[in-house]
Amino acid sequence: MDSGLDEEVTAFRTRPLDAGPYPYLWLDALAIKVREDGRIVRTACVVASAVNAEGYREILGMDTFTSEDEAAWRVFLAGLAGRGLAGVQLVVSDGHRGLTNAIDALLPGASWQRSSAYPCSGRHDVVRMLPRWERALAA
Repeated sequence: MDSGLDEEVTAFRTRPLDAGPYPYLWLDALAIKVREDGRIVRTACVVASAVNAEGYREILGMDTFTSEDEAAWRVFLAGLAGRGLAGVQLVVSDGHRGLTNAIDALLPGASWQRSSAYPCSGRHDVVRMLPRWERALAA
């Protein structure tokens, strides 16, 4: 990779979060495969976005971890807090137990809401059991 790009990415990931408070925070992770030491390995890419004081949505940070567990989320959220994340009133995320535990520990007083991007689990199994002509109505 170009070293200039590395510098830009590092500057973005370590910049102060001074456009706060950030009342609404979205957290998510994406499992991706990356090449590491000549092998393909699964990595969790975690991302945080929020609404800033001016009412605009902003990407606060992203990082990669070997797994999406509570320890990884704690490190990520602590890093955001250390850079200036403050004033969080509502966190929107999936229901991953490690993530919700980290939110409780590092963002005390913030409410949590399950993201509507993650409807109740098993919904697709129920839809598959419906007659074909009713599936469109249930989806």
